Amino acid sequence: MAKVLVIIPAYNEEESIYQTVTQLKKSSDFDYIVINDGSTDRTLEILKNNNFNYLNLPLNLGIGGAMQTGYKYAWRNSYDFAIQLDADGQHDPKDLKLLINEILHSNHDMIIGSRFVEKSGYSGSKIRRFGIYYFYYMLRVLVGIKVTDPTSGYRIVNRNLIKEFAMRYPVDYPEVEVLVDLTKKKYKVKEIKVEMKERQGGISSITPLKSIYYMTKVSIFSLIRRVF
Repeated sequence: MAKVLVIIPAYNEEESIYQTVTQLKKSSDFDYIVINDGSTDRTLEILKNNNFNYLNLPLNLGIGGAMQTGYKYAWRNSYDFAIQLDADGQHDPKDLKLLINEILHSNHDMIIGSRFVEKSGYSGSKIRRFGIYYFYYMLRVLVGIKVTDPTSGYRIVNRNLIKEFAMRYPVDYPEVEVLVDLTKKKYKVKEIKVEMKERQGGISSITPLKSIYYMTKVSIFSLIRRVF
């Protein structure tokens, strides 16, 4: 049987981390690891008090650094597949088996759980939808791929990509930049429909101003990756 690790990056998620991990454990028996990314709230305390599996980063490294930590853990512990599951409760653990089934029965290296490849109940804010559409068209122009939900972090990768990401992974806002790099290296990526919910607690760290910075930075670095 395939050995699967669920990686949960968490930064200041005291309002949702307990529910996220509890729902994951109820929905599946997959191994998991929470990467506490230098949280300054009660996230670490909740992880300790409930005997959840976690790694603690003493400083905030951002989503990229947290995920690379998880991939390093997955590689060193010989996992066949690794899945990112956001700590804020947006990703439904019930869809984990859909991701695993798809990657097991296809020749793809990454499967992305998408809100838009088929109609779903997700709406999201206007600024978030704008960003998603922007990166959808940017990827079509830059590398010629169609990914309807390029900012989705709900994704599973095989052992080849676990090794790749353990060695190198973008520091922050990695989702789109990774797709450019994988396309250039001829890895195969596919989307499948999943259901996503609104954040179940806390406040998103991506403000409208940060969204502009995010789109600008990712566009520049994606272009650099495409050329070089």
